[in-house]
Amino acid sequence: MNIRPLHDRVVVRRKEEEQTTAGGIVLPGSAKEKPNQGEVVAVGNGRVLDNGDVRPVDVKVGDTVVFGKYAGSDTIEVEGEELVILSEGDIKAVLA
Repeated sequence: MNIRPLHDRVVVRRKEEEQTTAGGIVLPGSAKEKPNQGEVVAVGNGRVLDNGDVRPVDVKVGDTVVFGKYAGSDTIEVEGEELVILSEGDIKAVLA
């Protein structure tokens, strides 16, 4: 995939949406919430600090991350796939 985010930005592929509830009820498209987990597909070089140093991003390609419910309003389509561009600060945790 040819995408390189700038500075402390991270590109994430959202986890697949669930089609049914735990009880077996099929959810229509309008009732589904967008998942707040995804796989990191690209990371920037890091945040440039006031003194000119670069602080690297804490996540790496392949990590599964959890991000805020309202994070990820910046979506793009690359090679037919919808991706989310997040600031590193929007990422809440890395799943092991």
